[in-house]
Order: sequence, then C-alpha cells, then structure tokens
Amino acid sequence: MARMLIAGNWKMHKAPSEARLYCEKLLELVKGVDDRDIAVLAPFVDLPVLNDLLLGTNVAYGAQNLFWEEKGAYTGEVSAPMLAELGCRFVIVGHSERRQYFGETNESCNKKIAAAINFGLVPIYCIGEVLEQRESGATFDVLRDQLLEGLSGFDAVFIKDLVIAYEPVWAIGTGKTATPEQAEKAHEFIRFTVAREFGSDLANYLRVIYGGSVNPDNAASLLTMPNVDGALVGGASLDAEKFANIVKFDG
Repeated sequence: MARMLIAGNWKMHKAPSEARLYCEKLLELVKGVDDRDIAVLAPFVDLPVLNDLLLGTNVAYGAQNLFWEEKGAYTGEVSAPMLAELGCRFVIVGHSERRQYFGETNESCNKKIAAAINFGLVPIYCIGEVLEQRESGATFDVLRDQLLEGLSGFDAVFIKDLVIAYEPVWAIGTGKTATPEQAEKAHEFIRFTVAREFGSDLANYLRVIYGGSVNPDNAASLLTMPNVDGALVGGASLDAEKFANIVKFDG
C-alpha cells in the first residue's frame, strides 16, 4: 500500500492574506498527523506565503500549473525552477479545467511532467473522462490514451514519484461523486495499464489518488478502496476544518 496523499487544490481562490490565515489554522488542525502526506496546491501569488509558513512542517505545498521551458520569452508563464526555489514539492499537470479552458493536451502535459521531474518536483498528473465518454462506455479508452500519451517516452525510474489523479470530469465541481466502486474500477485499470507499460514494481509503488467532489462525508468510503491512495480535494479544501477532517479520516 502506497503512502496516502491528501492534497487540496484551491483553484483560483485565496489572496495571500487569506492563504496566511488558512495555513495557520490548518497547521493547528493537523498537528501530529504523520502517517500520511498532506499538501495544498495554491495560486502562484500564494506560494511565498506557503514557503514562509509551511516549509519544514507536515504540510507540503505546490502549484497548480507550470510551463515546460526553463526560461525565455513566455509572458505570463512560470517555470519548474521558479517553483522549486519557492520550496514547492508538488505541481498539478493536466487538470481538466486546464484542458477545457486553456487547451492543454496529453502532449503538452508530457512536456510539463518532464520539466517538473527534471527540477525535483512531483507532478500530479490528472486524467479522467467526461460524462458522454462514460455513458458511451469509453472511460477506459480515454484513461489509456491519457496515460500512454502523457507518459510517452518516460521509463519507470524517471516517473517513480509521479502521482496519478483520477478525476472523472463529470464529478468535478458538480456535487456528483463517483461511487467507491466506480473509483476503484478506474484506479484498478490505471494500475493495470501502468503495470503493462512500465512494470509491476512501478504499478504497485505509484500513488493513484481520486478527485471529484470529495468531502468529509464521502472521503472515508472512497479512501478505503484498495487501489485508492488518497484524494485531490477541490471545493472542500477551501475550508481548513473540512480539509482537516478529510486529512484525518479514519480508515
């Protein structure tokens, strides 16, 4: 069983002043929790605050996106070495909102994953199907394509610390959640695909976490599934108490 990871994705919320108050509260709420990894994934403007308050604590932090080049004339972009210098441990790659609104593809995700790993960051690579794809029976085809194209050209050693986040798009921000059984089947398929392409050692070691309207009421039922190694929490992570309750679920 991989070490559990509970990560909160703030999306485009919390100015630095709000981030400071949140982190001070969260640290108190999760004090002493050391049997699982905890992380918050914040807007770029909040990262200096997180570096100030969270570095060296039991709460890691990271960014929600990055660009694949190290430096250059890419106005508005942020690079992996910039994030690394701010103490980031994690970075989200390929969230469905990035794919939907900003044109991210499996190919661009591939380059971002490589950049993140090359500078010591742990990518959280998001994959998942839309409702139409699930209803047409194409879920596994979609997941396979996103995995194989997003991880193309890598070997097992290079991606050994990668985190895969299965986020059914139809369950993100909708209040709908995949049943524990649906999540387990998708995670089992992801692990099977990784084993086939990269070997069983990586498949058994790799963390596959679930995202999609995770909240304190449904967290335990999802997180106790055999192939679910944690959660990428959206809306519920904006409230420190709700997020702490998910972090401290008793499984």
